[in-house]
Amino acid sequence: MPRLAAASLAGTAVEFYDFFVYGTAAALVLGPLFFPTFSPLAGTLAAFATFGVGFLARPLGSVLFGHIGDRRGRRPVLVASLLLTGASTVAVGCLPTYGGIGVAAPVLLVVLRFLQGLGVGGEWGGAVLLTAEHAPAERRGLWSSFPQVGPAIGFLLANGAVLALSATLTEAQFESWGWRVPFWAAGVPAVLGLWLRSSLPESPRFLELGDHARVPLAEVVRDHWRLVLLTAGGLAVGYAIFYAVTTWSLAYATERLGVSRTVMLTCIMGAVVVKGALTPVAAMLGDRFGRRPLCLAGCAAAALWMLPMVALLATGAPLAMFLGFLGALLAFVTMFGVIAAYLPELYEPRVRCTGAAVGYNLGGVLGGALTPIVATALAEDSGRVPWGVGVYLTVIALLSLGCFALLPETRPVRLTAVQPVLE
Repeated sequence: MPRLAAASLAGTAVEFYDFFVYGTAAALVLGPLFFPTFSPLAGTLAAFATFGVGFLARPLGSVLFGHIGDRRGRRPVLVASLLLTGASTVAVGCLPTYGGIGVAAPVLLVVLRFLQGLGVGGEWGGAVLLTAEHAPAERRGLWSSFPQVGPAIGFLLANGAVLALSATLTEAQFESWGWRVPFWAAGVPAVLGLWLRSSLPESPRFLELGDHARVPLAEVVRDHWRLVLLTAGGLAVGYAIFYAVTTWSLAYATERLGVSRTVMLTCIMGAVVVKGALTPVAAMLGDRFGRRPLCLAGCAAAALWMLPMVALLATGAPLAMFLGFLGALLAFVTMFGVIAAYLPELYEPRVRCTGAAVGYNLGGVLGGALTPIVATALAEDSGRVPWGVGVYLTVIALLSLGCFALLPETRPVRLTAVQPVLE
């Protein structure tokens, strides 16, 4: 289990590094480099729109790689998805800007972002299932949480790279070539991740299946469509919170409040460190008290905290912003710490790779793809405190709360030994 968990964590860290480095670049430099004819606001919106394309591709990736995972096994998914994501990320770093090749630059940017999304859409299902299906039932939440730590590590690596470059390069150097370095660097951990995953054993639950689904997506749509919609709706708030904190707030504070890029990245990264460290803790609570109660508690906490979060952000004070982000990500981790065990347990093994991954990535479309765009538009018409963004996030939290309330509990029942009665 430690080897499996480590390989799954390493892979998700690499793939989400690729995904997050694009989001950071979209907030900081992609607008003027690839959409220079737009106004500053329109350029930011266009950059966030290309960011959203990756989320739209993720459900397609979950269908494609989910089919492979349910038909051929979980392990091949891990290798193929990592290879696709790593190659497309390095290619973004090599892409000429609008000044070099004109309109072809943003077109190619969208294509590469789409390929990134395809790879990440397949990654989560394969990594989580390989760990969850090997884990003992009473510790499934804990072991399954390790792939969930990967996104936090990937985010810290991506933003750490940007932070280091921002601190050492001039603004002109960063916009000229410095922003490309984190994309080029993605190739090294991708190769290491492929090496780690090449020797992993196949999932025992998959090997036990005697009858594999011929068309897993068709079975999911026919028999589990309600489950997919409820899980997607439930997960939407987690994505909305995470990308409001890590992407929209970065653009908002640097452009509207005049906060330095270094200060913002430091505040956000500090909150993400705490979130990553507490992910296994939330998972252990899920093993003890159940998955659904923690999801409900996380949604309720998010609904109560979104308005205070935007008020703290609007101060522009580093400590206040950090506390706002920390409260939001604590609500996030309460839910997402148990999701890696919860989603697979909701679906039967023959369509589990497709069903869990499609539900997870549709939640990304609902919460992650739209939030930076909607929040940017709402904040433009607000005063210093973007209350509209807080209301928007609160509404999503309440909708997710309703979805989780309609889902069943899945935590395995612990059987106690029955002492024989002596006659």
